[in-house]
Amino acid sequence: MTAGKVQAGVGHGGAPGSVGARGRGRDGGRQGSGLVEYLALFVRLVKFEHSVFALPFAYSGAFLAAGGIPGFWTMFWITLAMVGARSLAMALNRLFDADVDALNPRTAGRELPAGRLRKPEVWLFSLASLAVLLLAVLNLPSVTWYLWPIPVAAFVVYPFTKRWTWLCHFFLGATIGLGPVGAWVAVTGSVTWEPFLLGAAVALWIAGFDIIYACMDVDFDRAQHIHSIPADFGMGPGLWTTRACHLVSVALLACVGLVTGTGPVYYVGVLVCGVLLFYENWVVRRRDVEKVGLAFMTMNGIISVVYCVFTTVAVLLTS
Repeated sequence: MTAGKVQAGVGHGGAPGSVGARGRGRDGGRQGSGLVEYLALFVRLVKFEHSVFALPFAYSGAFLAAGGIPGFWTMFWITLAMVGARSLAMALNRLFDADVDALNPRTAGRELPAGRLRKPEVWLFSLASLAVLLLAVLNLPSVTWYLWPIPVAAFVVYPFTKRWTWLCHFFLGATIGLGPVGAWVAVTGSVTWEPFLLGAAVALWIAGFDIIYACMDVDFDRAQHIHSIPADFGMGPGLWTTRACHLVSVALLACVGLVTGTGPVYYVGVLVCGVLLFYENWVVRRRDVEKVGLAFMTMNGIISVVYCVFTTVAVLLTS
């Protein structure tokens, strides 16, 4: 499956209803422990730690838009909007993919197919995540009040795209690429063309490593009529598509520097990201899916943070 179906969930056994009940009694410590375990199921459900992929790019978009560091409250509401949006997107993806996940040995241990969470609970979590997103949007410039349905609609549509087309990787990338665009708009209060360069760079970066990750499920996807470039065309064409995506992504990041005038430090960051992307593609060059975990988790997390750090330094030096 693709990156929306990234990691198999891990956690304690038992139905989620029994987690809270386990803490009811005379032992206050066990009650607290039960609540923490229950909340941890939702953290694992949405892979909260994977925010490192998208959030640094959103921050970079905000910093580039401001030509420096925006005010505390602007960054606070942008962060809250990103957390709410990402949690909503992941929860919806888990809900719509639950039946397919249950058939795949790699994903059958996730919270929904394993029965540790029930669908009504995840629907409530989705509504809460949407409420967080809307609260943040109401505290951002008015243009964002009219734009928020666009990413939410994308969150709903994406899980179904892999049933229809191998272009699902690019739809996922475009959906996540809306993050830095939205952060940019939240700072400037207007929609211009510049942030879409950064959004497109992120979209191709995401699409590229989503193709790599899809290599893990080629046989399953073909059996279940799930579309991906590796499943539809083979792993070789898939990996070459990833290389092309990442090459264009780096070029677009360089173009962002040109239009924003961020200076040489920014380009050093782009160069480092390019080297890391080259290494990521080198790791999986022999179609060794056992190394996908390294390529997906470690390297992509490093790339987003590296880009954000160099961008931050660059805008501070040029502001």
